Amino acid sequence: MTPPEFLDAVRQRWSIAQFDVDLAASENNTGARRIITPEQDSLSVDWRLLTGDLWLNPPFGHIAPWAKKCATERVHGSRLFFLVPASVGSNWFIESVFERARVYLLRDRICFDGVNVFPKDCILAVYGETPGFEPWRWRAQASVSDRGAA
Repeated sequence: MTPPEFLDAVRQRWSIAQFDVDLAASENNTGARRIITPEQDSLSVDWRLLTGDLWLNPPFGHIAPWAKKCATERVHGSRLFFLVPASVGSNWFIESVFERARVYLLRDRICFDGVNVFPKDCILAVYGETPGFEPWRWRAQASVSDRGAA
């Protein structure tokens, strides 16, 4: 489950009132207008038919098919926000994220369960923005990138 404080920071940073579609959600853990539940199997849905700002925080156990789908089925003109561990040496990152999305290096770790901070750094890859890398201190400055900060 994506923590509400992180979703709030993302919405503020990108001026999003509400995500249009959450691509991997349940009724009790989304803030999007429309959701695709595990029972609906998001990986079998044609994402090219979706528009607007799309949110994806997939199960972290098998990220490759989600990353591939982000890279191949993003609709022109929409943005897809992909929150995953920062596994920059993995095949899925090199093949489906690197040079295909703007990668925000999250400068504060995220607490997904409300108790423990996730033990790995995470990234927010945004498909639909100019590819590249940028640090983002999401807790301190939800609306301003900290590019160039020490």
